Amino acid sequence: MIDLKGNPFYLTQEDIAWVEETLSKMTQDEKLRQLFCMIVFDSDEAHLLRLAKEVKPAGAMFRPFPKDEAVKIANILQENAQIPMLLPANLERGGNGLANDGTQIGAPLQVAATDDVFFAEALGKVAGREAAAVGGNWSFAPIIDIDYNWRNPITNVRTFGSDPKRVREMGVAYVKAIQKEGVAASIKHFPGDGCDERDQHLVTSINDLSCEDWDNTFGEAYKACIKAGALTVMAGHIMQPAYSRKLRPGIKDEDIMPATLAPELLNDLLRDKLGFNGLIVSDASTMAGFCIPMGREKAVPACVAAGCDIFLFTKNMEEDIAFMQKGYEEGVITPQRLEEAVTRVLALKAALKLHKKENKPTKEMADAVVGCKEHRELARKCAEQSVTLVKGKGGILPLSPKTHKRVLLYPIVTGESFYGGGGEEDIGAIFKERLEKEGFKVTIFTPPQGMEGRSTKTTDITEKYDLLLYVSNLLTKSNQTTVRIEWAQPMGANCPNYSAVVPTVFISLANPYHLVDVPRVPVMINTYCALPDNITALIDRLLGRAPFTGTSPVDAFCGKWDTRL
Repeated sequence: MIDLKGNPFYLTQEDIAWVEETLSKMTQDEKLRQLFCMIVFDSDEAHLLRLAKEVKPAGAMFRPFPKDEAVKIANILQENAQIPMLLPANLERGGNGLANDGTQIGAPLQVAATDDVFFAEALGKVAGREAAAVGGNWSFAPIIDIDYNWRNPITNVRTFGSDPKRVREMGVAYVKAIQKEGVAASIKHFPGDGCDERDQHLVTSINDLSCEDWDNTFGEAYKACIKAGALTVMAGHIMQPAYSRKLRPGIKDEDIMPATLAPELLNDLLRDKLGFNGLIVSDASTMAGFCIPMGREKAVPACVAAGCDIFLFTKNMEEDIAFMQKGYEEGVITPQRLEEAVTRVLALKAALKLHKKENKPTKEMADAVVGCKEHRELARKCAEQSVTLVKGKGGILPLSPKTHKRVLLYPIVTGESFYGGGGEEDIGAIFKERLEKEGFKVTIFTPPQGMEGRSTKTTDITEKYDLLLYVSNLLTKSNQTTVRIEWAQPMGANCPNYSAVVPTVFISLANPYHLVDVPRVPVMINTYCALPDNITALIDRLLGRAPFTGTSPVDAFCGKWDTRL
């Protein structure tokens, strides 16, 4: 039974009539195609027309495009779709998740570091306004994972931290704010990431909490967001063995599946225990965490049979659609289950009033909203309030050209993040320019070529430099297995070997857990993001022009005693 008038759909009788009439006119093939959400990689009109007119999925997710291109794509899809389409995006950090020239308020961990729910609300508001302005109507956010394991390579700055209360409150604030803008929220990644040290993009990962501990942490976050009206939940390729064993006594270890394939987690736990009445979407079905535990021909229909109403992405579109059709014909997906899933898909569209709107964005609206002054100002304030002094020993701060004139700068960088917030920009060059404008003399470190017995003399460092400044921009991104520092050759040439004799400051622009690799540095600062606003706010605080007000949302000391030395 689906309560179309209750939380989260709240449909009117007129809305319900549209859902029922639309469902009654659909063929079996059309219903099966409404189980899919595809992905849009470019604005090729022929591709978009085929997607809307022939494939006929429930929706198509946007990768970030310039706002004008996003408007064009949305218009082509909506003008040619028989049923209005869901157009989602990863709006985890702001409107830039859909329009890449939009506003990034900040990584969720940066928002959490402000310790102010106002900025979680601002994140949802800006993401919703900017997405809607270019035609988006569904956010694959907020992330309400809890970052319990500092070794996890994918949660990290994508979460609101490791405090369940803060995660819950900020998740609720985001849900309410973005849905007020007419964009559906999707709380993710059920049953919760952040416990394992592995990435579900690469392996089926595990939430290993006991049922009681899960109820008091992840469960509370989901309950609160569901109560707040979250329209959708994204199921992750994450197992929750304690609940699978409790709900299916005697289940064999090999039969414990990720949530995307586990009816006991989606139906017994999420729907029955937590009372979720909205739409469940799988996480990307292209991830190894989905592909590994079950052959794809079986897994595609099994995902819907288990309780997912929308199947996200395809490995091969024609093949996966055929797998879904075959699963229905063989009874894996029952007629009742198909009707239920498609009803929820249509109910979500009705809740967003897509059946009553033109759903066609305009360039004028996009220009007025995306990246507007008000949104940029919110991003600047969030940056200023979030910079966190994790450790400040030795009386080194504030810095001054009078006392720290000669700076040896150690940049530690990586490639572009899939989720934004940094990338391949030359962090060393950026900091050198900014600091030299402030009156410092900056040298960028170059690893010496000599090995033992022929390496740098200590006096080459102690007599030439007044400050050793490390700036790391190692970004969280999918399909990696660690976010640890890999030091330069030979023999870790850029390690903080001289921090005991020369004032040393370590700044992380991304990963908040670097103290595990530099435990004795006297000064450690986290900014959670490498955007210009964050760098400006950081430099103001390094030079004592503004106070550090950020509060670490995680244990930046990684539970190690030596990181506090």
